[in-house]
Amino acid sequence: MSARVVRRSLAAGLPLALLGTVCAAGTATGAQDRHHRPGTTARVTASATLGAVPLGGFSNALLPGTVDDDRGVLLGGIGSDIYPAGRKGEYWTVTDRGPNGQIKVDGSKRRTFPVPGFDPAIVRIRVTGGQVEVVRSIPLTTRSGAPVTGLPNQSGRDEAPYTYDAGTPLPYNPNGLDTEGIVRAADGSFWLVDEYGPSLVHVSERGRVLTRYVPEGLDLRGADYPVVEALPGILLHRKVNRGFEGLALLPGGDLVMAVQSPLSLPDQDAGESSRNIRLLRFSTKKKAVTAEYAYRFDPVDVVDPGEDDTSELKVSSVVAIGRDTLLVEERTDRTARLHRVTLPRGAGILGSRWDAPASSPSYEELADPAASGVPVLRKSLVVDLGTVPGVPGKIEGVAVTGRSTLALVNDNDFGMTDGAGAFDAHGRLVDSGIRTTVTTVELPRPLAH
Repeated sequence: MSARVVRRSLAAGLPLALLGTVCAAGTATGAQDRHHRPGTTARVTASATLGAVPLGGFSNALLPGTVDDDRGVLLGGIGSDIYPAGRKGEYWTVTDRGPNGQIKVDGSKRRTFPVPGFDPAIVRIRVTGGQVEVVRSIPLTTRSGAPVTGLPNQSGRDEAPYTYDAGTPLPYNPNGLDTEGIVRAADGSFWLVDEYGPSLVHVSERGRVLTRYVPEGLDLRGADYPVVEALPGILLHRKVNRGFEGLALLPGGDLVMAVQSPLSLPDQDAGESSRNIRLLRFSTKKKAVTAEYAYRFDPVDVVDPGEDDTSELKVSSVVAIGRDTLLVEERTDRTARLHRVTLPRGAGILGSRWDAPASSPSYEELADPAASGVPVLRKSLVVDLGTVPGVPGKIEGVAVTGRSTLALVNDNDFGMTDGAGAFDAHGRLVDSGIRTTVTTVELPRPLAH
């Protein structure tokens, strides 16, 4: 790809000459107060909120007639990722699969889709003062121009979809996408990642799916766009709703995808207790995975003091800050920490015994992967966002906007909560009150020098 990819891999304000010299900014030790000198800690410098936009009006303006009843849900969920759009204060964001929740029926949880006609969209926003404004929206569509929808793909692999009250089953849709990460290529097309497959999705400038890359053996049939089994089959063992979430575009044109949580190998219990996840490098020229990297979470109570459930750890964002250097976000729903990671040469664990589902112990079961010969990525802490007052919970998108500044966006889940009380007796949303917010954070030291 052309040099324009380099310019778009970082936000305006980070000189290209700095790409090879990115370094960690160090640990933010706490909030700035009268006992700290100015500039010695990370701090929030601005915060902007998305206004109240009815979801039905938003959706039908893009694809008329797709939503007949939005049940009072407002536009939200655009905080799945954030990527600089080339103008100061403007960003590309992407929704996830749409409003969804869980209701327990007869002891089992059912996945609900209260607005099943919602179509995931790429949304360009502008941050002005305290306001987030939608300036352009692009619906995701199939080869024939139909909405992909956010409905699950395959019976037996994905959760069964139900109506808002969990009373009536909805149909599966092989076109459905649960989009999470977004980057924009030099030619104007977009790359997205999806949790269902998990998959990497190449999308035209107008939102049409060009190709969906899925794991070998997925056998996804009936999609109205090309599906290519180009990803390692080991990814078939992703935890439900924990497929790909982070996506980075390296200056050389390669993509890096992060699996949100450990794979369920050899079983769900092993995945729930594991701290070992995988990052994959994809060549946009070769259309193939060229490396797979082992990454290990910090203990859950280090990431989120007071939390003791390891399965709450997730990676939701990876951001290119150099030719082979990333920021990796480790988070729970309450807090997050950003680490700097340099990707080594070579294929990592790609094609090794750790890519074989029958290996025992599995990579996910290893308490000390490095001691077992696994080349675990080395990391250094850049900032603990949990120590920075004003940063919302559930940060899923991170963008670099300057030498020492970040833009963060949260996922507000469309104002939905789980349980039967998410909707009132008339089927209207009881909004959580959580808004989509873009937060600017100034780090104590430059990301590059």
